[in-house]
Amino acid sequence: MRYLQRLAFVIVCMWAQLGVASTEENARALFEFAEASFPELLRPAEPDTLQLFGFFVRHYTETDIYLGVQGDKVWAFGAALGPDVIYIGRLSDLITIEETDISDSVLTNRNAECSYYAEDTFSSVRDIKRNILFTGSVSITVDGDECVLSANSIPNHDFNDDTAAFATDVAEVDAEFRIPLSPAFADQATPISLTTDNGVLLNGVKIDLLAAACYGVADEKIGCNDMSQPWRFDPMSPLTRFGTDAHNAHTQPDGSYHYHGNPKALFDAEPVAESPLVGFAADGFPIFGSYIEDNGQIRAARSSYQLKAGSRPSGEDDPGGDYDGTYVDDYEYVAGLGDLDECNGMMRNGVYGYYIIDEYPWVLACYKGTPNASFNKGGGGAGDMPPSDGSGMMPPDGGDMPPGDGSGTMPPDGSDMPPGDGSSTMPPDGGDMPPGDGSGMMPPEGCEMPPSDGSSMMPPDGGDMPPSDGSGMMPADGCDMPPSDGSGMMPPPPPGT
Repeated sequence: MRYLQRLAFVIVCMWAQLGVASTEENARALFEFAEASFPELLRPAEPDTLQLFGFFVRHYTETDIYLGVQGDKVWAFGAALGPDVIYIGRLSDLITIEETDISDSVLTNRNAECSYYAEDTFSSVRDIKRNILFTGSVSITVDGDECVLSANSIPNHDFNDDTAAFATDVAEVDAEFRIPLSPAFADQATPISLTTDNGVLLNGVKIDLLAAACYGVADEKIGCNDMSQPWRFDPMSPLTRFGTDAHNAHTQPDGSYHYHGNPKALFDAEPVAESPLVGFAADGFPIFGSYIEDNGQIRAARSSYQLKAGSRPSGEDDPGGDYDGTYVDDYEYVAGLGDLDECNGMMRNGVYGYYIIDEYPWVLACYKGTPNASFNKGGGGAGDMPPSDGSGMMPPDGGDMPPGDGSGTMPPDGSDMPPGDGSSTMPPDGGDMPPGDGSGMMPPEGCEMPPSDGSSMMPPDGGDMPPSDGSGMMPADGCDMPPSDGSGMMPPPPPGT
């Protein structure tokens, strides 16, 4: 028993020597290295690699040991190790994560926890009109109770095709967004506004839905920064000229590429299964592609907004004409009309998320949670208006709002710290061991056992399981499995539901 219980600590030493990403190919390389290094513990070698509940898993039948990797988290389980799933540590604390090429990748996973996607990725893409090559860069790490997504704003697909009329050339623009590991519902929904980027996709490109252009304001292309001003143009309407490319995206004045609607990328347009998670909104809730499963059929999720009947007012400050989708005010919300709520989201399999659709409001109309301050434009806070220097969201030929600098961190009230609260299971090379408070599991050299006071990662017999944050990969007999979508998140229902 004592010999086998050392496995968890041996794994840490072993993984500290490798750099891997959370892809199946690199997971296989990791498992094979482990088997070659510790054949007495991991037998028989090279069992099948399984994908279960968001984990890459190998089961070694002779010792009944399971090794699992999920995003930025590493776990071990087995009868010989005791009844508990053992949290080994965070990959980003233990190893150097290798980059993964996501050029033109189509995603498949619906896991709603941002830490599952913790890795470094790159893409090689082309500005079609200018015939210039770009390299996209995205890094997702875990910092306490948040994921940190850092990117250079270059997508993972070619852009600026012949349909586009960008006012500014695309440029690499560094951005950083913080996403809570456990997003929480607010007491009431918050409408989207010009002061906050609405979300970010896993390819590092942000979503910025609204136009700073209204009927009768200035030249009707810029300057409408008052969110109470009526008759705001909808940049996704085919009746407005907005200069977007085939991916419903264009540039801001500094060259930041960003989406105003369906990216026409990242998820399959002719799916055989539900669409994957493709990004996260500013409040931390996931953003999924368009398609859901409904009684065995795959179909697009439906909006609960519709065009108003009749004609608009035709007074001095009104545009007149029929309600045709030119303006955001042309639409009204009808509860229960479609699948989605007033924010363009719904609860499925215990996970609330927003859905990208090809009708208004396109991605989301409001936030069910509290937007994180890192999504604020210009870092000025949620109440600050954008500059009044003509850099609004619709300058001539389709330019728009200036970008945020990703400053600030405001997790929703009540967000709990996840397992691994910033206390590394292993210090950097040459660093001292942390205090014996449970974080000092094993030094890089020598692999000394931790104190016998119950602070090690191997809890004493009868110890409690780690928190139910999706870590229940292979629970002991009698334990329940996590939700069937692999998210392990299960946020509370919205108020009043």
